Amino acid sequence: MPARLTSLFVTAVLVAALTATAVRAQKKYDPGASDTEIKIGNIMPYSGPASSYGVIGKTEAAFFNMINAQGGINGRKINFISYDDAYSPPKAIEQARKLVESDEVLLIFQSLGTPSNSAIMKYMNAKKVPQLFVASGGTKFGDPKNFPWTMGFQPNYQSEGRIYAKYILEHFPDSKIAVFWQNDDAGKDQYKGLKDGLGDKIGMIVADKSYEVSDPSIDSQIVALHDSGADIFFSWAAPKGSAQAIRKVGELGWKPKFFLANTATTVASVLKPAGLEYSKDIISTAYIKDPTDPKWKDDPGVRKWAEFMDKFSPDGDKANANNAYAYVEGQAMVQVLKQCGDNLTRENVMKQAANLKDFSSDMLLPGITVNTSPDDYFPIEQMQLMRFNGEAWELFGPVINGEVGH
Repeated sequence: MPARLTSLFVTAVLVAALTATAVRAQKKYDPGASDTEIKIGNIMPYSGPASSYGVIGKTEAAFFNMINAQGGINGRKINFISYDDAYSPPKAIEQARKLVESDEVLLIFQSLGTPSNSAIMKYMNAKKVPQLFVASGGTKFGDPKNFPWTMGFQPNYQSEGRIYAKYILEHFPDSKIAVFWQNDDAGKDQYKGLKDGLGDKIGMIVADKSYEVSDPSIDSQIVALHDSGADIFFSWAAPKGSAQAIRKVGELGWKPKFFLANTATTVASVLKPAGLEYSKDIISTAYIKDPTDPKWKDDPGVRKWAEFMDKFSPDGDKANANNAYAYVEGQAMVQVLKQCGDNLTRENVMKQAANLKDFSSDMLLPGITVNTSPDDYFPIEQMQLMRFNGEAWELFGPVINGEVGH
């Protein structure tokens, strides 16, 4: 009997050990992940010329606080580490290195701005660390062949430019166009989309002027564009530059058909500072529900977002669309991590990010979904036109696919 009991005991110990080993084998971790934690890095312009975007990082931090309060993701809490780069590419490189080499994050999520993301792109890919859901519409951030560790999220700027071109050719084919654009990859991307969309009608563009995001004033550029005789005006600029452009166009008494970049449509930080009286009838695009639009007052998704804001970001401005944008991005990040399960390697993070199928968010417009594949790093390519009525944005027309990169 003693020998038999000893044999049974040894067998039980071996089975327990093998089971424990199997459980451990099923869990795979890279730096930044463990049984209890997932470290996510982030870089935002909390200061500098694009500081109005800083609210995105603050709201994303609040969103992950909500996720943690709900128990985390598969039992793991999010440790969201966010640094300021002041919209400076050299500073962005410094912060990316700190996040990867010192903080040892699993990935960098939603780093903001085309210049900053362009600066860290080669480093992130050399290190094989996900640069996920880049906060920029730069077309370069959807190039899995050359940069497999970098993926955008929002509709890319060239798609947006094509959508405007299509609308102009259909409704204002005899117009003259003046373009004000930011002198960086973002502005060049947007302008290229417009020109490509116009095709053999590119001669409709009679003038263009660029500006640096650090310029204190853009008055001279707007005056020159006004003097061109154009009756359509495009502003592709960061929020501060866009607000200045809207105000100057208004002060000149110029009444062109005004098209505004999607990234600068926030009522709170762009249109109000510019002057709502000057903002009336501006046209732009949307893919996210506008919290200020009365049509969404009883929408379940908007209500859920509002409850989140009340509880986890009580000082946040519900009229600032960047807060809705941050919420959408947070939901997408959570979906990717849920799909990762217990395989929290950097390689699997990118694999799951490239395997999103008809994913939607509480705050995405109806009919707009997120789809990715190993060959398609453009998660959203659909937008809908909208017009500002002096108080809120009003959607019009169908959901349109820009289809750049396919």
